[in-house]
Amino acid sequence: MIRILKIFIRAALWIFCADIKIKNKYLLKQDGPLLIIANHPNSFLDAIIIGAQYNRRIYFLARGDAFTKKHHRFLLGLLNMIPVYRLREGKQYLHLNEYAFNESVKLLNKGEAVLIFIEGVCMNTHQLQPFKKGASRILARAHQQNIFPTIHIAGISYNQLIGVGKKVNICITEFLLTFPLKTPKDFVHFNQQVFIELENNIHIPTSPTKIKKNVIYFLHFPYYKWLYFFTAKKTKNTVFFDSVLFSLLLFTYPIFMIILFLIFYLIGISLPIIFGILLCILLYNKYTVE
Repeated sequence: MIRILKIFIRAALWIFCADIKIKNKYLLKQDGPLLIIANHPNSFLDAIIIGAQYNRRIYFLARGDAFTKKHHRFLLGLLNMIPVYRLREGKQYLHLNEYAFNESVKLLNKGEAVLIFIEGVCMNTHQLQPFKKGASRILARAHQQNIFPTIHIAGISYNQLIGVGKKVNICITEFLLTFPLKTPKDFVHFNQQVFIELENNIHIPTSPTKIKKNVIYFLHFPYYKWLYFFTAKKTKNTVFFDSVLFSLLLFTYPIFMIILFLIFYLIGISLPIIFGILLCILLYNKYTVE
């Protein structure tokens, strides 16, 4: 199911993002236990975009407050997301972090890949926030079990943090850890070194997104604008805006295409022509932004 979902997500990102550039693309083929450490400027969209680039299954550590409802926990679980709780979510949840860290080590021991956002908080900015100790704790526990995963430092940045047509830069480098993490002093030193490398990996795209107001644009305008305002109302312009907008587009766009199919069919257009029109709409939708 994850493989099928990843195909849909990659197709959706192809339309949602005007461009995704990746530096050191060869690292995406990394096998074996892997810990990916990334910055966090754009909520779950960061995890979706980074995870979609790797040629393997990725598990994500995500903020625990998104798991409070049962259906949220179910959906996020399908996406291989593991909750991590902060003090602001309540002290009663903090003990669950032991599960998150232990589960991460178990996954690494099985040769899986785990992605953690080391800032521990999402803010719509490319300026790095103070690092938490989650990544250090996972590595320390892994080292105690003689597990030494490969470490990737992934810097992700956007030319715009709101709406479709964004241009994305991802720079991935391999971090060489020369000593096992044991003490709090080791944690601090590790975070300092990662901060320097992650900051160097953030390359913000400078070219603005341009919208071409062609036939395809006006065809999608009512549908997109309704979703845009609906998302803004539901998320109240929080950091969740882009990830919710992307999710709604991912699951409602097929419905939009079915509605277009029915409209064309009811006005008497033949099926081969309808399928040709829909294919053109799908393909040229990508090129309404540059």
